[in-house]
Formats: sequence, C-alpha cells, structure tokens
Amino acid sequence: MTSGPNGPFSRPSPSTTRRRRSPLIATLIVVAVLVIGFVYFSQVYADVLWYNQLGFLEVFVKENLTRIALFAAAFVVMSVCVYFSIRAAYSSRPIYAPDSALQDNLNRYQAQLEPVRKLLMIGIPVVVGGFAGTAAMAMWEQALLFFNRKDFGQTDPEFNMDFSFYLNTLPFIGFIVGFLISVVVISGIAGLLTHYLYGGIRLEEKGVFVSRPARIHIAVIAASFLLLQAVNFWLDRYNTLLSTSGSWTGALYTDVNAVIPTKAILAVASVIVAVLFILSAIIGRWRLPIIGTAMLVITAIVAGGVYPWIVQRYQVVPSEQTLEREYIQRNIDLTREAYGLADTEVIDYDATVDANAGALAADAGTTANIRLLDPNVVSDAFGQLQQFRQYYQFPETLNVDRYDVEGDVQDTVIAVRELNINGVPDGWVNEHILYTHGYGVVAARGSTVQADGKPSFMESGIPSTGVLGDYEPRVYFGESSPDYSVVGAPEGTAPVEIDRPQTGNAEDDTQTTFSGEGGPSVGNLFNQLVYAIKFQSTELLLSDFVNEESQILYDRDPRERVEKVAPYLTVDGNAYPAVVDGRVKWIVDGYTTSRYFPYSTQQELASATTDSLTGGASAALPADRVNYIRNAVKATVDAYDGSVTLYAWDDEDPLLKAWQDVFPSTLKPYSDMSADLMAHVRYPEDQFKVQRELMGRYHVTDAESFYKNDDAWSVPSDPTRTNSDVKQPPYYLSLQMPGQDSPAFSLTTPFIPFVSQNGEARNVLYGFLAADADAGTGTDGQKAESYGTLRLLELPTDTAVPGPGQAQNRFNSDPTVSNALNLLRQGASEVINGNLLSLPVGGGMLYVQPVYVQSSGASSYPTLQRVLVNFGEKVGFAPTLDEALDQVFDGDSGAVTGDQENVGNTPDDGTTPAPSETTAQADLETALSDAGAAIQEGQEALANGDFAAYGAAQDKLNAAIQRAISAQDKMAGAAAGAADGSADSGADSGEENSGE
Repeated sequence: MTSGPNGPFSRPSPSTTRRRRSPLIATLIVVAVLVIGFVYFSQVYADVLWYNQLGFLEVFVKENLTRIALFAAAFVVMSVCVYFSIRAAYSSRPIYAPDSALQDNLNRYQAQLEPVRKLLMIGIPVVVGGFAGTAAMAMWEQALLFFNRKDFGQTDPEFNMDFSFYLNTLPFIGFIVGFLISVVVISGIAGLLTHYLYGGIRLEEKGVFVSRPARIHIAVIAASFLLLQAVNFWLDRYNTLLSTSGSWTGALYTDVNAVIPTKAILAVASVIVAVLFILSAIIGRWRLPIIGTAMLVITAIVAGGVYPWIVQRYQVVPSEQTLEREYIQRNIDLTREAYGLADTEVIDYDATVDANAGALAADAGTTANIRLLDPNVVSDAFGQLQQFRQYYQFPETLNVDRYDVEGDVQDTVIAVRELNINGVPDGWVNEHILYTHGYGVVAARGSTVQADGKPSFMESGIPSTGVLGDYEPRVYFGESSPDYSVVGAPEGTAPVEIDRPQTGNAEDDTQTTFSGEGGPSVGNLFNQLVYAIKFQSTELLLSDFVNEESQILYDRDPRERVEKVAPYLTVDGNAYPAVVDGRVKWIVDGYTTSRYFPYSTQQELASATTDSLTGGASAALPADRVNYIRNAVKATVDAYDGSVTLYAWDDEDPLLKAWQDVFPSTLKPYSDMSADLMAHVRYPEDQFKVQRELMGRYHVTDAESFYKNDDAWSVPSDPTRTNSDVKQPPYYLSLQMPGQDSPAFSLTTPFIPFVSQNGEARNVLYGFLAADADAGTGTDGQKAESYGTLRLLELPTDTAVPGPGQAQNRFNSDPTVSNALNLLRQGASEVINGNLLSLPVGGGMLYVQPVYVQSSGASSYPTLQRVLVNFGEKVGFAPTLDEALDQVFDGDSGAVTGDQENVGNTPDDGTTPAPSETTAQADLETALSDAGAAIQEGQEALANGDFAAYGAAQDKLNAAIQRAISAQDKMAGAAAGAADGSADSGADSGEENSGE
C-alpha cells in the first residue's frame, strides 16, 4: 500500500511544523515575561509593604517617582533628538543614480538595511535613550535639592553668591548642561552617519560634497553645541571655587586673575561662533564659521591654558606667599565653616611635666570618672559572665555611655545580649521561627571593677536586674539579628519563640510571642508568595507555623534601617544601645554632606574615619569625598519592634531644611525628644574623626603660618597596636577641661607634631581636642547649650610633654613594670594592654592604661589586674588607679578615684613583691642608677684626657654591675620560692579535696 502526499504516512511540511511550534514558543515567551515581571513586582511590592509598615512610604514613593521622572525626561529628550536627527537626515537624502564605486557600495548597504530600517530608526534612539535615562536616575538627590533649595544666608568671597548656589544649584545645572551636550553630540553623530550612508555627505574627486539639508543639519548641531559650551564656560567660572588642582582648594590668584576672565571670554566667543554657524546655514558659506572655530580653538589654548600657566609660573611662583595670602585665608575660613570648626575654643595650656604631691586635688571630678574598663577588651568577660546560653552573644567591641545612678552620672560600658544565629540548631524552623531575638542589656561601671578584676555590673542577669529599672528586654532588632524571622500568632495560641532561660543558671527556657508591629504581614497567601520569592524560601508557603497573624521581620540592623528610610543621609559607623523610657533604643547619627562647598578642603570619609577600631567598634564609611558635613539627624531604632524615629537635630542646616520640605512627614523636631533620650545623645564619632583630621592643619588661622606649614599636627598612631600605623581612636571620657565649670561627658583626641609620609613620628604632645558630648539637661525637648562645643588645648612647642607613644614606651621600658608583667605572663597567661587614655589634669597630661590578664584556658576572660599611669617622667604601676597615682605624685596625688574601695582588697597574684623582693628591687634600681652615673663619669674623663679618673669610673661601673647581678639573683630566688609555695598549697588543697 502506498500513501499519497496527504496520506497517513506523509511527512508534515516545514510550514506546518512552524505553525504548530509557534504557539508553544509564544506561550513560553509570554510565561517567561510574566514570571520575570512578577519577580520584579514582588521585590517592589515587598519594599512597599516594608516602608508602609514603618510609616516611611513617602520616602520610597518620592525617591522612586523622582528617579522615574528623571529617567523619563532623559529618555524622551535623548531618544527624540536622536530619532529626529536620523529622520531629518533620511528624509533629506538625495535621489540620484550611482556614479562611483563608493556610491555603489553605499547603495548595497542601503539595500541590506532597508528591511530593518524602520526598526533601527526606532531601536537606536530607544537604546541610547535607555542608557541616558539610567544615568540620569542617579541624580535624584541633586534634583530634589535643586527644587527645594534653601539659602545659607552666607555668600562666597569671589562672586558674592549664596552658598546654596554651589551646593544645590550649580551641580544640577551642570548636570543638565552636560546631559544636553551629550544629546547634541550623539544626535549629531547619528545624523552625520545617516547623511553619509544615504549620500547627503559624500567623497568626490573635487573634495567633500555636502548637500544643503546636510549643511543646515551640521550648522544647527554645531551652533547648539557651541551655545551649550558657552554656558559650560560660564559655569566653569563658579567651579573654580571648588577646584582642587592647586596647593589649596578654591580659586587662587591665577584662577581669579587669569582663568575666570578667560572663561568669560571663551563663553562670549562661543556664542559668536554659534551665530556664525547659523548664518552659514542661511547663506551657504562656511568660511566665517570655520575661521571662527579656528580662532575659538586657538583662544581656548592660549587664553585657557598658556596664559594661566604664564601667570602661575612667572608671576605667582616667585611671590606665592604674598599673592596667595588672601586666597589661603579664604580656604582656612571656609574650611573651618564647612566642617563646624569655626567656633572652636582655643585654650593655651602651659602643661607641666612635674608631678607634685596633691596636684590632682583640683581635678577630683575628672579622676573619679577615669574609665578603667576598656570596651575594646572586656567583651569576653561579658560573654563568660553574662551570656548564659550558646545562642546569645555580645559584640566584639562594647559601647560607652553614661547613666544616672542615685544622682551620680557614671560612665558606663554597655552591650546588648544579642541572638547568636551560629549557636542555633540547624533547621529552618529553629533559625526563623523559634530563635528570633536576644534578651536584655548588660552594663558595667566604667571607673571601677571588682577587687578580683571582674567588671562591676550595674545591670545584669536573666531576668535583667540592676539600676536601669524596668524595661522591655527583648531585642528583635540589632546588629547581629537573623536575616529574617517570622513572628506573631493569634491570641490564645501557645507561644513557640524561645525567649530566655527561666533564670541565668536554669536549664529550661521560657517561650514568648511577639506582640508588636515590627514587620509586614505574611498572614495571606499572596504576601507569603511575595516573601517566598524575596528570600527564596518555599518554607514560607508550606510551614504551618506561618499563620494569619504572622509578621516577617527583616532588614534588622539599626544602621541599615536608618539608611533605607533616610537615603539622603550618611550614617555614622557606630550605632549604640541605650535604655530609654523603658525601651532598648539604638541611637544612630546621620549626616548631611556635600562636596560642593566653596573653598573648603575635601576629605575622603573612609580614610578620615579609619582607625584601629574600624570594623570592630564601627563600620567603615564609604569612600566618598566631602567638604561639608553636619550632624543633621539623630535617629532611634526600637530594639523590640524596629520602629524608626528621625529627629531634626541641626535644624539650622539648610540641606536638612531642604530635605524636610521633600519628606515633611518623616522628620520630627528635636523638641519631641524626651529628657531620658536626650541624656543618652552623644557627639558622633565619625564627624569628630573628620574634624580632628582637619584640625591638624586648620587650627592655624593665620595665612602666613598656614602657608609655611610650620605648626601642623597629626593624629598619633595607636600605641597599643604593635607595628601599626593606624590612627588612635578618639575616646569618650568624662572630664573637666580647663575653662569648664564641671566635668562633662566628652569625646577626646590628642595631637602630635606633623608626621610626613614615611616619616618618623616625634611623639610629643602639641594639642588636645575635646568635644562636649553631653546633650542632656533633664528637660524634655531641650538640649544643653554647651553640647558640641569644641575645646582645643594648645601646648607650648618648647615643652617636651610626652605624647601617647612616649607614654607607652615608658610603660614598656620601665624595669619595674617589665618584671611585674613577666611574672603576670607566667603559666602562659596573656597580658593585654587596654586603651591608653589622655587626660589634661594636674596642670599637665596624665596617661592611664588598664592592664588585663587572661589565662590560656578555653573559657578564660580578661580581668583587670594592674593600672599604669604616666605623668611627665614618672610611671606608676599598681593594682588600683588610686595606688598608681600616689606612686607618681609623691605618695599623695590628692585624687578621688572610682576604685578607691579596692585599695588593699585586691588579691595577691604573685606580682606584688614580697618584703625580700622589695629590698632586692630597691638594690637593683640603685645599682643600675650607679652604673649609669659611672658611665657618664667615664665619658667625661675621656673627653678631658684624665685616664686616672677614667680608671676609677670603670671600677665603680664594675662594682655597680656586680651589685645589680646579685639583686637580680635575689629577685629570681624570691619569685621561685613564691611559686613553690603556691604549688605546695595547691597540692595540699588537692589532697584535702580528695580526702573529702
């Protein structure tokens, strides 16, 4: 049997196959587009839910509407201009028969392009417009500032323009002009290519042929480009005030007397040449615009480059100090204004290096608050003593705050007991349903410890007890929270979340149910699907723990939450916790910044704020360059429900005022802050780091001295870090600066002489800066007038007051200290030097460093065992600060210290010399002193040629060396005896225990 073409065994034709496949392919494409679209929609919808739940939907909507508007505007302008440029060139194409091989080739290209010509004429503008729109979206902040700009009420010294013009207007206008130049250039290129492809411009034996439509097209493009360049030249006059090309920021002598005038000339010349191009399009002659263009180029080279170079080289360089004085002064004044340094109180501090008895009696308020508990060291102690469960943790570096305890404000080291997700059993339910939060804060007194060196806790335990009163202890939002948790349940449902141990030592845990409004609802299937896609978790759809009352908590880091609800702010790297009005609140500082402040020196935030604690105590800031900064916003994040409150702190900042107009419902006045919250607001670290970096040079306000750079300072390297060039961090301390009536919680830093790159540091003290960091007044909505005051102590340069590095070297090289620390290291114990604190007391500079000892055991933690003190040439080393100060100040410092009650109560750990050892120690010190004197005598005798005296000096030296060796042997024997006694005691104790 045979089958015909249409029989049962016939093969389908290719066209039939294509018809059958095409619906399937189309369906798959549609499904793929719908899936991608829904995934994108789910991300946007999740953001809408998040912002709406927090009450900041206005921020999300306005930011994205502005982005969309900028994209649409840039897309339309670019794509329309490119389209009409191509369209005009195509419509005016000449019609003729090919008369050359070149034209014949072009005709072939035209024939090949014809099937897709319409697609290209639309597609090219759309693609180019898409790129332009995407680039324009990044300018959303500058666009909003432009349309909501506020005047500073201060003007620049060159053009007399309000500072707002430079920060808000000039950047946006510059962007518009730059964008339009791009539009003209790209449209022109597209039009010229089209003219060439379709014969409007062609190469002939006689030269280049340009049709009249092409000539008009070129003239219009050239005239538009030149007019925009004229605007650019005119704006460049103002941009000279932002220039960083000279030795100092801003318009200098050459800029003012050569660059600015030539920019104006070039702007006028560009307009004239643009008019010539328009005339050439009308009259059909190119000579004038070509000559004008050539003259413009020559003028730009000569007037814009050669002339300023001649002025700089032959007029400015020989007399730079004189000619640049006015412009250096502008740089000094406006840099200090831009960074908040203008009102710094400068105090001459004639520091002494003599430690006399009773010298600290007048500084009792400062010495009583000297912080001995180092927040960078004691995290392990907090963990071992207060963690209680493997699913809790403390941060590596703790925070310093202050609390009122029975009417006495004390510096406090505080930390939140956060959830440790690594200590949670594996499994989605454990990680996202059962273990959802940390519990409570732990706080210890900063100025004292227990007699055995452990922290003296003022708030501790589970449940939390102490002096901070009743507060909500559960911490759902913190710096170590899980990426997301699902919480909440209908009323009456048995709780499932692991809450806390019933007591600190109990084996059983209590359960709880989250009852706040902390995150978007996932109580319906659609929201569950949205978040299942967002977190790529099918469990959100399938788990029976997800119910109609469930909420999903995410983006839980306090800094991240503030950054999302206030994207126009630069957020400080350190968010710190405080117990405020019965809640645990994270306090976050936000800055308004700009790089467009005239004459102000730029700083890179990442470099200026990096110190030895960056990455531990605080996150690194972005590598943005700024020349203006204000601590505009204080934000709080509730640790229980994650609610964010933004307070307009610097309500005089014009940038913040502009943002208040943009987002009027998101910022509250600081007058809404409670007295309790105000008491825990502190001067922000990152702003202070930026300010101190500049203060090293800009404490000098005289242009001549600034030019010479003869009084520049540097921030010292952290002396507690060996072989490290990273800067010493600023420290929060309660101290009374000269000129203050009482001690104040302050942020402090010392200065040493300027250290050039790869240069050797001269570690003597030249300056000391303190910012009044306490905003509390005890009244709701009122901040202290002194808050934020910068006080700078300037020390005489002819007095060698030790800097932090010298103080640390004295500690390390002192033989008594060295011997004692070696004893502390016995048994593989680790000796940890705490932070080196600098305090202007006693008419000089006092350095205090706690010394911690940590054994080698797995569960060990550091305990404070000794305190090092340095004043001038003297070093004190004792179990307590009180005793160490008395050693330095002739037996009686006159100080009141926080650890006075521990005097005589500290345990003997083997480093306290026995009576025989004390005698040997004294003999050793005497022998070493005699040896030094004998060496000096010998050198003087040699210099005088008196060999008999030299021989006598050598005999004295040998005798002193023998006495030193004998004393050292006695000390070693005493130490060995003490160790044997300790071992015998331990053995006896072991026998007694075994007998029991």
